[in-house]
Amino acid sequence: MKGNETLFHFLKGISIFSDCTQEEIREITLWLVPEKWKKDTVLFSQGDKGEELYIVQEGQVESSIMTTSGDNKLIAKFGPGDFFGEMSIMDNAPRSATCRVEKNTMLLCMGKKDFFRMMKSSPAVGIKVMYKMLNITTRRLKTTSGFISDMVKWGNDASRRAITDEVTGAYNRRYLDRALADCFISSQAAGKPFSLVMVDLDHFREINEAYNHEVGNKLLCHVVEAFKKHLRQGDILARYGGDEFTMLFPGTQLSEAHQVAEAIRAEIESRAMKVDKFLPALSVTTSQGIAAFPENSLELEVLKNLADKALYRAKEEGRNRVALCPLRQRI
Repeated sequence: MKGNETLFHFLKGISIFSDCTQEEIREITLWLVPEKWKKDTVLFSQGDKGEELYIVQEGQVESSIMTTSGDNKLIAKFGPGDFFGEMSIMDNAPRSATCRVEKNTMLLCMGKKDFFRMMKSSPAVGIKVMYKMLNITTRRLKTTSGFISDMVKWGNDASRRAITDEVTGAYNRRYLDRALADCFISSQAAGKPFSLVMVDLDHFREINEAYNHEVGNKLLCHVVEAFKKHLRQGDILARYGGDEFTMLFPGTQLSEAHQVAEAIRAEIESRAMKVDKFLPALSVTTSQGIAAFPENSLELEVLKNLADKALYRAKEEGRNRVALCPLRQRI
């Protein structure tokens, strides 16, 4: 019990947990595994596969990279309260540096699976920790000496690839899942509205079958351009998969979300999109379903289900339209 209290007070003073409540920090302690490491032990080498995040509780760890000339260059030292190894969790990236224990050290370890189990069981805790971790990692990279500027660019590019749909340039489903939970929690905390819009392209499969997937992909890119013409600052567009898209409208009530969605629907319908010089211009329409917090539901999973039902109704009623979740369906 005394050891748990000591760990609790230690974690309270760490920057990545500074936004967490006492109850949340106590929960985090359940996911951390203490590990003792002897002086001069190499934790991992640059290029190794890794799935662990480390927090230094006692001692010190040195981080170095191999330069193009083959020399090892010290880039950071981690002492009590510092963390490292986060990129292997956030980006499935190989270890970007070698970490060696400078003196006998106690580390707190959290594996990738446990990190995402924590996020699943307590999304609010996971988002707080991830947000602080990303901010600190970004500052750390920016202040690192100039010779690793290429590494910073690589990290930014890798992060961008990890959250972007490679065909359209819109956000991908991986990012959408995180952003949706984040937007919902933020809206709850601030007492502000939030609208969720689910979109399908009408009869898109027929276009793929009539031509080919390359033509279909080019058409998707044109459609995304039409989306972006009407999106406002703070709005999020993500490709859910295939011809399915999702839009997140923070701070937006149902009626306002309807106006934006209708403008997008009309924009896409009006476009004759030239995707290949040997083919006629192609056109496509959209079916969209909208549900809003708190107007339709106070729960995220219910909100998603209601938006999906509204989308289904838009298709049933003839497609090329925006359907709203009725206010009477509030749950």
